Amino acid sequence: MEHRREFLKKSLWSALALWAVPGSMLLGASDTHVVGRGDTLSVIAEKYGTSVRALKSVNSLKSDTIRIGQKLTVSGSAATAVHIVTRGESLSTIARQYGTSVRSIRDANSLKSDLIRIGQKLNIPSGSVPSSKGPIIHVVRRGENLSLIAQIYGSRVSTIKKTNLLRSDRITVGQKLTIPVSQPPSVVAGSSLLTPVIAATNRLRVDSSRWRYVVCHHSAIEAGNAEVYGRAHLRRGMENGLAYHFVIGNGRDSGDGEIEIGPRWRKQLRGGHVRSTKVNDSGIGICIVGNLMNHRPTTKQRQAMNELIGFLKDGYTRSNVDVTVHKRVDKNHTVCPGTYFPYSDLDRFA
Repeated sequence: MEHRREFLKKSLWSALALWAVPGSMLLGASDTHVVGRGDTLSVIAEKYGTSVRALKSVNSLKSDTIRIGQKLTVSGSAATAVHIVTRGESLSTIARQYGTSVRSIRDANSLKSDLIRIGQKLNIPSGSVPSSKGPIIHVVRRGENLSLIAQIYGSRVSTIKKTNLLRSDRITVGQKLTIPVSQPPSVVAGSSLLTPVIAATNRLRVDSSRWRYVVCHHSAIEAGNAEVYGRAHLRRGMENGLAYHFVIGNGRDSGDGEIEIGPRWRKQLRGGHVRSTKVNDSGIGICIVGNLMNHRPTTKQRQAMNELIGFLKDGYTRSNVDVTVHKRVDKNHTVCPGTYFPYSDLDRFA
């Protein structure tokens, strides 16, 4: 059984990151994607916030066929904005909101009709910005809080609270919030670090009662990403590959603060990131890329970690979930996640 193999491999547990990873296995610069096993143009397009049509155009592809190891240019293909469809929206209302046309949005997303669904991510053509003629109505979705919503729209929590006459930071799923927009904000055209996680998780059936722990790690090396670590874990006999459920990049081999979703989360599988069988069975593993014995995580990594934990805690884990770190689970066996891990951040989730 997998947990027996994992338990016997003592060298694994000091920290995943102590494994040396050959430089030839690393992905290229952030504007180039190396096609891995299971990749399709649609998967890659979703990861980089672009469309299949844009990827095919920038790479001069005549079909959707790609091969493992193929290098694809992703810079220049991304749309400026990523919009998540909420209840009551249509392509025409979204087009008016961003000052663009229905046809432009359809072309950017390779849509064959005007039909869209709640939760769908739409790429908004470059150069489009939300209209400054009036406020935006945001419908609160699972995992969102005022801080995240403020970040998405380039606003402030205090401004949103004042506009909506909120006396506290408490909001509920389905609640409509008025977002004041006095000028075309540049930040609105970006997407939250959490956006791909929300989109992926909305397609899953998550048994929240199963997940009792969220365990934070560091990789203890500066190189690597989910794909690289997953290959290393497979070579070491872990049949489900990547030991973690999520990996947060440092800007070297994945985006700074980019949350990569591992197959263990997509398939709702047990973890392989600690010695404890109990915690592996019911614990979600999050790995921050980098050696936090030597330095702090980047600002975006820290932001991504906090957003991710908040999202998971709000409906996808037990209400009394234990948010902890590797060394507190495997006591006297590891220093992971390192001296410079922001331990105080976890207090808010207690």
